[in-house]
Amino acid sequence: MTSSDSAGTAPKAPAKDPWDLPDVSGLVVGVLGGTGDQGRGLAYRLARAGQKVIIGSRVAERAETAAAELGLGIEGADNAECSRRSDVVIVAVPWEGHAKTLETLQKELAGKLVVDCVNPLGFDKKGAYALKPEEGSAAEQAAVLLPDSRVTAAFHHLSAVLLQDPSVEEIDTDVMVLGEARADTDIVQALAGRIPGMRGIFAGRLRGAHQVESLVANLISVNRRYKAHAGLRVTDV
Repeated sequence: MTSSDSAGTAPKAPAKDPWDLPDVSGLVVGVLGGTGDQGRGLAYRLARAGQKVIIGSRVAERAETAAAELGLGIEGADNAECSRRSDVVIVAVPWEGHAKTLETLQKELAGKLVVDCVNPLGFDKKGAYALKPEEGSAAEQAAVLLPDSRVTAAFHHLSAVLLQDPSVEEIDTDVMVLGEARADTDIVQALAGRIPGMRGIFAGRLRGAHQVESLVANLISVNRRYKAHAGLRVTDV
């Protein structure tokens, strides 16, 4: 008998299967910036997979119009109502309006699982390049502005063209998911996995979000050179 046995130490629990993800089919997903290309695409794909989706916009009428165009039971509302009615809120607003949008929604987003997919980018005659926010990344800025929310980062490397194309049956890509709590990143991974062809892959804590956001600048260069809609695959997992 070892000393630990004699002390009555409980055996170590087996490691959790990383693919043992929760059932998220009953969650309502809000998409802030859902009238833009990326937001519309995510809303369409999640609704097409059977998720209840609400599009948010600064102007409710714009969101309602976009929702009616997409169909699939998607609803439109202003950003505040979208946030209040949703269990999970995806932030897909332009980088220039990121901070201002979140500052006005602190109350509505309190306690919510927030998924930031914003990529801070600049553009010049050489192409796209990454910007680094004072907080480190868009996701970390969101965490600072939303101290009572559960902030994660995901859905950065997706082609809005493919997301919105109804003839595309599967989105052949992995989604890198970052966050501070495994329960939260598991939910986001499971949401990504609802979309045919897509996998959610845990990729670390929020402090690693900058390089994930920045990689979009490289993908834009790939797309321009090869006339493609490139995504990412993580091998050996």
